[in-house]
Amino acid sequence: MECNQKIVIGERILTREDLYREEEELRRERARLSFEEKIKILVGLQKLAYSWGKKGDVIIWKI
Repeated sequence: MECNQKIVIGERILTREDLYREEEELRRERARLSFEEKIKILVGLQKLAYSWGKKGDVIIWKI
């Protein structure tokens, strides 16, 4: 029995298989990033967390 459920994300309509396929492709792209690029992304996320949470206990690495 085939599942015909659709998932709506924004204006896109995906099947469950399409969603899983895209997630796997994005995971592989992130895995191919260099270590330096991953650290830059991490620092960006730390800055976002600091400005969003307004908490003094968030550590932001220096690069």
